[in-house]
Amino acid sequence: MSETFSISLNGVTDLPPGKLAAIVTSLEMRAAPPLRPDPPGTGGFSLEQIGAADTARYLSIYRVLGERWMWFSRLVKPAAHSEAILADAAVLCFVVRFDGRDVGLLELDFRVAGEGELAFFGLEESVLGKGAGRWLMNRALELAWARPISRFWVHTCTLDHQSAPEFYQRSGFEAFKRSIEVVDDPRLAGHLPRAAAPHHPVIDG
Repeated sequence: MSETFSISLNGVTDLPPGKLAAIVTSLEMRAAPPLRPDPPGTGGFSLEQIGAADTARYLSIYRVLGERWMWFSRLVKPAAHSEAILADAAVLCFVVRFDGRDVGLLELDFRVAGEGELAFFGLEESVLGKGAGRWLMNRALELAWARPISRFWVHTCTLDHQSAPEFYQRSGFEAFKRSIEVVDDPRLAGHLPRAAAPHHPVIDG
């Protein structure tokens, strides 16, 4: 059941107990951009496509990558929900492999005709600074624009890494919409540990 409350459009609004709020920025591109060169030293990265049979692996890497940034949408629903998404032929999901380990996640959603969504894009902290972000974005753009789409889009929010909007814009996306998302704090229900996303401290109701 949805809940509503009034929000001031010019000022500060207190949230109800147990709630989190984030500013969501949506970005899009309407044509394939020129790819920036893969950074030197990224030859050791590879993509491995996964499907419904890999749901447990998917949720494990999702949790590892997303805990710091409050990824929770797949954790608050039964595993069968993620399994059904991974089984959909219109969804492409890959783990990033490096040095024999799963270090990243790329999920592309083509379930809306004519467009693709960069649904999840994340890398383990251990590979940041090695050019992995640019390498992975290049792969995402190649995979997306190989499909018959006229729009590729992504959304990020203030729970994500602060550099995410700038990175997406450097990759060819343009911001087109800003929204406010209000959700139950997933840490209070145990979907994420209380120590997750320490830059957004837990406030008990």
